[in-house]
Amino acid sequence: MTIDQHTKLYGVVGHPIGHSLSPTMHNAAFYATRVNAVYLAFDTTDIEGCIKGIKALGIRGMSVTIPHKSAVIPLLDELDALAEQIGAVNTIVNNHGFLTGYNTDAVGALRALEEKVELEGKTCVIIGAGGAARAIGFILKNHGVRLSISNRSVESGENLARYLDCSFVPLAEIENVSMDILIHSTPVGMYPHDEQCLIPREILTKEMVVMDIIYNPLESTLLKRARSQGCLTIDGLGMFIHQGAEQFRLWTGLEAPVEIMRGEVEQALRVGT
Repeated sequence: MTIDQHTKLYGVVGHPIGHSLSPTMHNAAFYATRVNAVYLAFDTTDIEGCIKGIKALGIRGMSVTIPHKSAVIPLLDELDALAEQIGAVNTIVNNHGFLTGYNTDAVGALRALEEKVELEGKTCVIIGAGGAARAIGFILKNHGVRLSISNRSVESGENLARYLDCSFVPLAEIENVSMDILIHSTPVGMYPHDEQCLIPREILTKEMVVMDIIYNPLESTLLKRARSQGCLTIDGLGMFIHQGAEQFRLWTGLEAPVEIMRGEVEQALRVGT
């Protein structure tokens, strides 16, 4: 790809951001579709300054990750209906200085789960209370899943449970809860701290579906424990790729080359990038 004065700029903002494979995924998509664009990672705690920079520099689109998914909302000009209902944004589209926030985490998680399990009527516990948990919880409730939230911080967990109109379970008491699906949505266990895990092996039974939204490493310590207990496991790559494909569509109007995106991320994970 030739980078020139017509090259459009996209990126991801968060802190920390060094682990992200979003640049690998999106740059592969731009190259495959011959879109003259590049995608970079921006590590910052100054989300307000970042939004000003997007407008000032004409950055065409931005992914938003931890810890900015909720904090970015009042800084935007408009929210898509789904992002507004969820209360979290992971995608920004810049239309000539007018910034619209979207949430593609919800769609990504839903598609990844539906590839493996029939959702309606199932019971699910989501571990975490951040932007990803909000998005996943919202979309699952809308698809007939009976939901509970569990979290280390009781206050944050109870706040999300109230928002989603579901029950809250302290993480220390999760062994007392019966569930069909367990979804882990926190950064615990992410590279380079991939030995960490919030969930004891004892609560994992072979009847359960266990999903970890972490994709680096592809098989987290939680998923290793779940697999050893006979659970059906779902890694974070499916959600990551599906949410990225929806971002690509929002930014370019084109259908994303999903298999190319998946292949590039898998290759990067294999070589430890």
